[in-house]
Amino acid sequence: MKKKIYLDYAATTPVDPRVLKAMMPYFNSKFGNPASLHNFGQEANESLEKSRKTIADFIKAKPEEIVFTGSATESNNLALKGTAFANRFRKKHIITTQVEHDCVLESSLWLKTQGFEVDFLPVNKYGLIDLNQLKKTIKKDTLLVSVIHGNNEIGTVQDIKSIGKICKENNIYFHTDASQSIGKVDIDVSQLNIDLLTASSHKIYGPKGVAMLYVKKGVLIDPILHGGGQEKNLRSSTVNVAGIIGFTKAIEILKKDGKQENKRLKKLRNLLIKEILKNIKDTHLNGHPSQRLSNNINISFSGVEGESLMLELDHYGIAVSTGSACSSKTLEPSHVLLAIGLSPFRAHGSVRISLGRHTTKSDIDYLIKTLKKSTEKLRKISPVYKI
Repeated sequence: MKKKIYLDYAATTPVDPRVLKAMMPYFNSKFGNPASLHNFGQEANESLEKSRKTIADFIKAKPEEIVFTGSATESNNLALKGTAFANRFRKKHIITTQVEHDCVLESSLWLKTQGFEVDFLPVNKYGLIDLNQLKKTIKKDTLLVSVIHGNNEIGTVQDIKSIGKICKENNIYFHTDASQSIGKVDIDVSQLNIDLLTASSHKIYGPKGVAMLYVKKGVLIDPILHGGGQEKNLRSSTVNVAGIIGFTKAIEILKKDGKQENKRLKKLRNLLIKEILKNIKDTHLNGHPSQRLSNNINISFSGVEGESLMLELDHYGIAVSTGSACSSKTLEPSHVLLAIGLSPFRAHGSVRISLGRHTTKSDIDYLIKTLKKSTEKLRKISPVYKI
């Protein structure tokens, strides 16, 4: 039997068996609609509100500040478009970065077509924004700053505490996409001066199709979905109770085991980076060497096409990625890798390896051995690499 090793946890994670067990009753015996007034509905509503409190406690927020959505993409759209339109007669300037997830970039570009002004901050070679440049970009008209916390491609973790402080001092809303970082980096929304925060269930061993947006009390925000007025009129749609229960259980597991798991992942991550750079020549780590997510490794392999290396590894049963899963079907070089100064040629030779709960030391050993063999094979047939 061919080995099967999953190393694409940044794209999605398997549902934890404990999460699935917690969800099961809400598909049949506790299936009520929480908007219904009868006993079935109220039982579901009680579970929903308990979940809201559990997730709020995890980021040190209030339960009423948690809005459940269907995806991180929806949460990010709601954060940007919702605040923009709620405040459009007051302020119309938004600041974000060149290394955001596509849903933030595309939302920002769409807002430009609606009369808003958007600045996209550049980053340094490690993927970090310049805080002084952020300060210089702020105007009297600046409404919102949106900066990704842990980058989904290169793993770099931004200094959101300093960014939040700058925003608070200038009376500007601060949104961060914490889809990759929640559970890997401690988050206290009050201490970090965060006004809006996105998190997603399927990145933390919960089900797909459920996420949340933290909206600090007092933030002016309009809905982007209109209908029955669920989620305090901010997200009309029948609430996905089973999914939210799963999301909540995943958060509870993180609260209990997250710190220990992150220590384990950091050791494996550091070992893998060290062994790749030592044993495979002409390789380069992308992203910050230490200020990065505990499970993220992004490596450029000179003279190797990333998609070819990914498919070669897949032949040996190893699943990795060439970038964000949302845009991996395009042949364009990663906008994140271009933003940190990589040439299109080098960006195309990059692979993202993301570790997770089921990754073992033997998986790492097998990957290093297979990577070396696969890289040598592809370089031999490369028209541009000189052995």
